[in-house]
Order: sequence, then structure tokens, then C-alpha cells
Amino acid sequence: MSEGDARGAGEPASRLIDERIRSLADWRGEALAAVRRLVHEADPEIMEEWKWKGTPVWSHAGNVCTGETYKQVVKLTFPRGASLEDPRGLFNSSLEGNTRRAIDIREGEALDPGAFKNLIRAAVEANLRARAPKSRPSPKTGAKAGPAKLLSGGNPQIAKADGDAPVQAYIDAMPGWKREVGRRLDELIVRAVPDVRKAVKWNSPLYGCEGRGWFLGVHVFNRYVKVAFFRGSSLRPPPPVASKDENTRYFHIHEGDELDAVQVANWVEQAAALPGWIP
Repeated sequence: MSEGDARGAGEPASRLIDERIRSLADWRGEALAAVRRLVHEADPEIMEEWKWKGTPVWSHAGNVCTGETYKQVVKLTFPRGASLEDPRGLFNSSLEGNTRRAIDIREGEALDPGAFKNLIRAAVEANLRARAPKSRPSPKTGAKAGPAKLLSGGNPQIAKADGDAPVQAYIDAMPGWKREVGRRLDELIVRAVPDVRKAVKWNSPLYGCEGRGWFLGVHVFNRYVKVAFFRGSSLRPPPPVASKDENTRYFHIHEGDELDAVQVANWVEQAAALPGWIP
């Protein structure tokens, strides 16, 4: 983990962004502060995060844009920028890619406030659409959809399938307080890794990266929800519960536990960057 990431895990992101703006002490600090103000005006529910090598990130249902500062430019990168309408032509960098787009602000330049806020709102809407459950085919006439069967230990029995829909079906079937834990975990994972791949296999939701295998699994037991990091021994700090497999580490969530969202997101980001488990 880099020094910037380590600080972000222990300090509020907003405070770190404040420090970044103050430390610049030139036109870049003024530009970043102006961008920050417009982002919050566009979406009052947006979250501030501090990721990677000390990068300010604004997120809502996934990363919306980043605020990187270089010697000559302040760069605002939109992970889904290629899919956004940009009628005023704000994007002027990273134009060759299939997904990302960026805005480079140079000394003396200023953003069009209205156009930029519309771009932020469009990016949030794109994230929300990407997270929405896929529509399912209507059941045949006379068919009745019953609740998922709970196996021993209270774990839902969900048919093996790829995609978000079976994971959401599993979460909906998690009993009692565990259902909200499942929803919170899913939200944190998607926010940390917007392009995460999902599936249900062996009655457990799995999260991974395309072509790289699975990095995390979830399983319900009577007294807790088990979260498995398949390369957990390589994470820093490693999750607290050891496994018979030397690579895998767990952490358990019991009723009433307060989920450390910052630590979980940090583990997820680290795990997603490693080679995953391929059955």
C-alpha cells in the first residue's frame, strides 16, 4: 500500500483533500477547490474518497471523477466518460479510450459551471443505471415464485449463475439482519471496483475481475456472515481470521457489529489488484 493510501485508510478523505488544496498554494489549488465546489453543488449526496497514490475521488454508486494535480494541469478523469453526453465539449484528454474521458484544466482556464455540473449528474446517473438489477423474464402463467430455500446454517440456496441478478437474489434471501450486511457489502465492493464481475457459485456470491479470477466470496452461517478474501494473506493488514488455505483470510460480521467501511474498501481495492482465485 502506498503512503497516500495508508493515510487515506486512517484519516477522513475530506480532510486530506483540504490539505491537498492548501499544499498546492497556487492556481492548481484554486482550480481544485472550484471543481470540488461544483461537484457538491451538482450532487449533494456525493462522497469524497482518497484512493490510490493520494488521489481525491468523488463517488456516488461508483467513482464519478477524480481530481489529480500535475505541474501543468489539474486532470479530472471520468471512468465512464466515453458513454456520457458532452455537448459543450468539456472532455479534452484521454479521448482515445473506450471507457474513460478526462478534462485537463490549465492555468488561466475555467470550467463552464453549468456544463460541468450536468456532466457530474450524467456520470452519477450512469453509475446508478449500471448498478440497477437486470430485468428478469416474467414467470410462466400459473408459476409461483417462492422464497429461496435456506440450507443448514441459514445460507440461501441460489442456482449457479453469472451476473448481478443471482447475487441480488442471494442478498434478498439472506435472513434477518444479515440481509442488510449483504447489501452494504455489495455496495462497498461496487463502489471500490465499479467494473466488478459477479456470480453465485456453490451457494455463495463471488466477486472478481474479468479474466483474473475471483477475489472475494460471501457465505452465511447461523451466527455471522463470513467474508473470504482468496488472496487475503497478501493484503495489508491481512483480514483477521486464518484459513486452512494459506492464501485465504476471512473476517466475520456478527449481529450488531459496526462494519469498518474504510478498511473493507481498502481490502477490496488491494484484492482486486491481485491475481484472483480461478477454480
